[in-house]
Amino acid sequence: MSPSRLQFQLEAQAAGSKARAATFRTLHGVVQTPLFMPVGTQATVKAQTPESLHASGSQILLANTYHLLLRPGPEVFQKLGGIHRFMDWPGSVLTDSGGYQIFSLPHSRSMTEEGAVFQSYVDGQRILLSPELSIQTQRAIGSDIMMVLDQCIPSTADEKAARAALQVTQRWAVRSLAAREDSPQSMFGIVQGALYPHLRRESAEGLMQIDFDGFAIGGLAVGEEKNEREDVCELTAALLPQDRPRYLMGVGTPLDVLEAVHRGVDMFDCIIPTQVAKRGSCFTSRGIVELRRSVYKFSEEQLDPACTCPVCAKYSRAYLHHLTKTQEPLGWQLMGQHNIHFYHQLMREIRQSILEDRFLPLYREKREILQIEDVDHPVKGPKAGAAKPLLLGDYELRLDPIAIHHRNGQIVPTQIDSKWPEQIQLAQRLRLPAGVAAEDAAPLIIWDLDLGAAAPALSLILAYEEEVQKGPVRSLHLVSFTADLSPLRLALSHKRHFPYLRHGAADTLVLRDVWESRYCPGLKWMLIHGCSEEMRAQAPGPAEVVLGER
Repeated sequence: MSPSRLQFQLEAQAAGSKARAATFRTLHGVVQTPLFMPVGTQATVKAQTPESLHASGSQILLANTYHLLLRPGPEVFQKLGGIHRFMDWPGSVLTDSGGYQIFSLPHSRSMTEEGAVFQSYVDGQRILLSPELSIQTQRAIGSDIMMVLDQCIPSTADEKAARAALQVTQRWAVRSLAAREDSPQSMFGIVQGALYPHLRRESAEGLMQIDFDGFAIGGLAVGEEKNEREDVCELTAALLPQDRPRYLMGVGTPLDVLEAVHRGVDMFDCIIPTQVAKRGSCFTSRGIVELRRSVYKFSEEQLDPACTCPVCAKYSRAYLHHLTKTQEPLGWQLMGQHNIHFYHQLMREIRQSILEDRFLPLYREKREILQIEDVDHPVKGPKAGAAKPLLLGDYELRLDPIAIHHRNGQIVPTQIDSKWPEQIQLAQRLRLPAGVAAEDAAPLIIWDLDLGAAAPALSLILAYEEEVQKGPVRSLHLVSFTADLSPLRLALSHKRHFPYLRHGAADTLVLRDVWESRYCPGLKWMLIHGCSEEMRAQAPGPAEVVLGER
């Protein structure tokens, strides 16, 4: 491939992670990654001003070709000198091609090899959005980065449909690049392939034969499970060249962004910061704060004491609660401003941690807090007798206090506890024999005879991840036995009560019966359905340690 027009420079990659920090140059200045792009679909980020966006640290705004084609129309941008002058925005702009919006109108469009035929919601006119028209419109808009027109389909589509969409996207990518002609704007290709690794590989390999300035991961956050999205994201990012930016389209929450950075992605966009602000939801260093709750009616506290945005400096939670309850537009504006600042501050912290090679500790710290619901004022469970018990099989989730009970009265452990690693002397057992390399040492095999809600097992996994940061250790193969997944399934369905399950390993274990860490080579967790002597005889072993043996 020819050198990228973006002059992409990789500055650092975190140890034990695929997280990376880089810079690139658009037609409107230098951009630092990782970065989040607020969504300004119609040349405006909802309820925000260009001044507040610039002050919060926005580097690139995202605008949408489909909507801007219909209103105000490319002729307006041509006459007025492009989107930057039109909306008085000094920074960079990336334009989506319109492919996702066409996907969102399944009953109002038809797909052909030429493009997508749809009916305008403005005047009812039928329009053929072809790769050529999409790029001509993006050229008129004058964005710094243009996206090829792609055919987006549900991530859960069958393989035949996914392959067909991939092949159309590939052909449209060639036509899109040709339609750029002599424009100095950069252009990204979009990798498709739904949830099929071999199709993702085929798509990436085909696109890398074309001179794109960067690559996007498309077709995610459209129906798949979180663990599926993360797996496909990691696989696809690893297929893409090191010297080009990688953009995960339409994702997501702060936790989603953190996980994707960990997997090698540089750029993100999503409507979530402003969308949730409209109903009073704010991301803070103390978890997600729901300002519509009556607990904030008399609160003089700042929204987030750790935040430096103007909203947190000036306004109380009581005032923001009032604006939410009265549905005043100012509330949407202020809370949206805070949320966008929060995203950008998170990206700045992530970038600095990568440059200083301390990303993994930051990742673990942020992963624990980003999805918690308000540390200071947690949502309480219903009063006794006010709601039906939460049951699954022989297990009940009780909310006051939070606990999972078996019908025989036994309480299932649901807290991470250092006693389990300490009791089996995990750190000492993991030490390598003198003169033996990690790859040559026999793995430490531990049997966990009572999986329960996976608290003991995850205590060992988290302890192992900490030991890996101190230096080389033996591999760890953890084998959990259970005849009933009900307590774990019950806990996974109520994760906000069980923060340790945000690790993600348990989701994969339940789905696939095995989980292997991508960031701690040699760390493996297997599930055996049953605990009979016959099952134990077939399990990996011999076990050096057995947990739960009576």
